[in-house]
Amino acid sequence: MRKSHEMTIDRALLLYALSLAEPYGLLSDVKLQQLCFLCELQMFGKGMKGFHFEFVRFAYGAFSRDLDNDLTSLRRKERVENFSPSDQVRDEVLPLLMNGIEGNETNEKIRDLMQAVITTYGPQDVTAITQSVETVELSTPQQPDFKIPIRDIVFHTTLLVPARIEASAEFLLPPSQLAKLNTAMGY
Repeated sequence: MRKSHEMTIDRALLLYALSLAEPYGLLSDVKLQQLCFLCELQMFGKGMKGFHFEFVRFAYGAFSRDLDNDLTSLRRKERVENFSPSDQVRDEVLPLLMNGIEGNETNEKIRDLMQAVITTYGPQDVTAITQSVETVELSTPQQPDFKIPIRDIVFHTTLLVPARIEASAEFLLPPSQLAKLNTAMGY
């Protein structure tokens, strides 16, 4: 279960991901799920936590109910229309987030990693990005040398549980900044 500060960070980073993906054209639920999964997987691969979304194997790659719920909530709060961040997000939320990133080495690395992943995969269509995700090989802590591609994992199997993954660094913001972000996002 995500903690409240993790939910705030997840929503803010989700809005950032949407703003990064927007120039690449049409975005869909499936493509957004895959982009965020790839971002989170890369973060863990570098020993960092940013997103806190749990993912399961779904018919179209990876799926997170938390991500889906956060997107729906942001739409209800009128912070996102379809897949585009609102002007209020651009004018208030993203500048607050960028302020919390600047000068913090871990936060800057996570920002840079998200930019790299979305620059690489954002131009791909849904089919191509889903194929990219399905070729990712995962292992378990019990059998780290045994890797299996996601396409061979049974549907609805848990792929990623951030609470169970140890990371040496984490995207963090001071409580005062989290409060400002929550207010700007309508929470």
